[in-house]
Amino acid sequence: MGDDEARSWIRGDETAKQMLSRVLKDRAFLLIPPLHRVPLRAGNVVEITGASTSAKTQILIQAAISCILPKTWNGIHYGGLGKLVLFLDLDCRFDVLRLSQMLKHRLLQANWLGNGAWWQLEESNVKSCKSAEEKTKTVFDEELYASCMKRFLYVRCYDSLELLSSLKTLHYRIQQQEACGSQVGVLMIDSIGAFHWTDRLSSSLALETHNRKSLSLTNVVETIVQELKKLLLVHSLVVLATKGTIYEEKYPANENNRKVSSNDHFSGNVASKAQQPPFREFMPSSWQAFVTHKIIIRKSADYQSLQTGQQNLLAYSLEWLQPQLSRIDRFIVDDSGIVIVS
Repeated sequence: MGDDEARSWIRGDETAKQMLSRVLKDRAFLLIPPLHRVPLRAGNVVEITGASTSAKTQILIQAAISCILPKTWNGIHYGGLGKLVLFLDLDCRFDVLRLSQMLKHRLLQANWLGNGAWWQLEESNVKSCKSAEEKTKTVFDEELYASCMKRFLYVRCYDSLELLSSLKTLHYRIQQQEACGSQVGVLMIDSIGAFHWTDRLSSSLALETHNRKSLSLTNVVETIVQELKKLLLVHSLVVLATKGTIYEEKYPANENNRKVSSNDHFSGNVASKAQQPPFREFMPSSWQAFVTHKIIIRKSADYQSLQTGQQNLLAYSLEWLQPQLSRIDRFIVDDSGIVIVS
């Protein structure tokens, strides 16, 4: 880094006028289902919790496609945000072919419908879509596909130190993109607890050394949170982070029975009960305080599968814990992506 770049880094990133113009133009926006119940604003941190194979990464991919797609292109309405996505893969299992498949399906659906609002269709209408042979004959805009894929920035990290290094360089990467006229909309982390056990083991091994503080699990997470806060102070981002569960509580088969009753023996402390997550929390308090919105994903308790055409697909339920909503959405994952079924 040269002297001029070092001085520009030390100086303020923007003037008060630039800051006000940036903040005032940032408005709340809605992502497509199943993250459509609560409007999100720059600075929000959404934690998506669920067991393994609970479609958490599929939700991130669908949200990413909604972000990288433009609002309109050549007279066709796609309903996207036209912004960049920063994807930090900590599980090291991300499937870029799945992203490409879902993006192409969105482009084909928008061309076929003419308005891009494919997710507003009811399940019965989704079933009556064109056959796969007819869809393959539909031509989508290759230039639009390439520009969308360029808005998806992927980083793979194998441990917490690599994650910290990536977070420290994200500011410079975002500045480079903004200099080219692109704006970053969403930072995705999949999954935030991927290195929990290795960092915990490192903390125990550090008892025999004089480097315990630097290897402490709590210290590492606090540093990660600090770096994320620095990014949110300078850039208009929404953070979406997935997290696996360790021990999830068992609920009745009917999710409607989980509503708090006045005769419940816990009714005297409903507020504190509502704040308790339905799973055992393992992330340090610094991360828990950093999160502004919480979602939990489960395999549907009412039914395990839905018969959709010739496919037998698993059904999942999505519940907002923070803010707490009474509605529980149920969805399936098919070749096109996530489809709300109730």
